[in-house]
Amino acid sequence: MPESSTIYNILIGVAIAGVLAYLFYSGRDKKPEENTNPGNRESNGIRLQAYERLTLLVDRIAIPNLVSRTQQDGLTAREMQLVLTKNIRDEFDYNITQQIYITPEVWKAVKDLKENNLLLINQVANALPGNASGLELCRSLLQFTMSDSKGNLHELVSEALSFEAKKLL
Repeated sequence: MPESSTIYNILIGVAIAGVLAYLFYSGRDKKPEENTNPGNRESNGIRLQAYERLTLLVDRIAIPNLVSRTQQDGLTAREMQLVLTKNIRDEFDYNITQQIYITPEVWKAVKDLKENNLLLINQVANALPGNASGLELCRSLLQFTMSDSKGNLHELVSEALSFEAKKLL
């Protein structure tokens, strides 16, 4: 029987794929002139900035980028786990207000990415021996992201953000 975390990861992947499919097919029916109204230009500019900020957030919490930016020598795996998870939460909290400018589906994808990355960090850290170093945790996380298709989840979320932003142009 598969572990509950495996099922959870599969459900997250299916949810994000569903969001992307919804965004793709719902955007195809819109008329190009919907976003050309001069009254919408200012609000579209604010919305575009929100998509830009969230694209940056997604890039910053992507496991490979997060590890390379926060890796510190001399930390235990537990200490590194805390640094990584705190960094993700801080980045997310800093950008939480952007949700009012974007579609609920894309915001859900961003939230799911955050939760998936936190889960991944915690699972990998818990699988390591008690005396593991922070470097070992980082190495294990990078190996996972390179070998597992769910490791590229941040790319799917970035594509969804880009797709939605392009509809405003």
